[in-house]
Amino acid sequence: MSIEILKQRHSVRKYQNRPVEREKLEAIVDAARFAPTARNEQPWEFVIVTDPERCSQLGGLTDYGKFIAEAPACIVVFCRDTKYYLEDGSAATTYIMLAATSLSLGSCWVAGDKKAYAEQVREFLGVPTGYKLLSLVSIGYPVEEQPKSKRSLAEVAHWGAWNKD
Repeated sequence: MSIEILKQRHSVRKYQNRPVEREKLEAIVDAARFAPTARNEQPWEFVIVTDPERCSQLGGLTDYGKFIAEAPACIVVFCRDTKYYLEDGSAATTYIMLAATSLSLGSCWVAGDKKAYAEQVREFLGVPTGYKLLSLVSIGYPVEEQPKSKRSLAEVAHWGAWNKD
């Protein structure tokens, strides 16, 4: 994976009506398990949803993730309730999105941690108690590329201390 993959990744909420190959989904989750993790806890578990009806129901449970209903796949990240579950699960979620980009797939991170629907999603997917919903990541072939502009390096980088010009 090159730095260009990092620059190409952007949120995609509209997908082609085309299934994502199982091999690609497995490759994405395989990459996610190599994310950095505090104390090597590796608290993550990944539920891969590809059934259109289940994706529709899953999207319906969220507040800002309704587009999951139209996605060909959704990878749902859960973490054991460890001290650094949020950091570890966020790193794994980032790896999911970068791996998807490297496979010419689009993705979008939908928040899960501390959301009102977190328990409903956990129960819907049959996840045991003791796991926290970290994220839902829609995955699919993008309908269109719409990268957003990013602030320049000069605007965000501060050397040695906060430099306010």
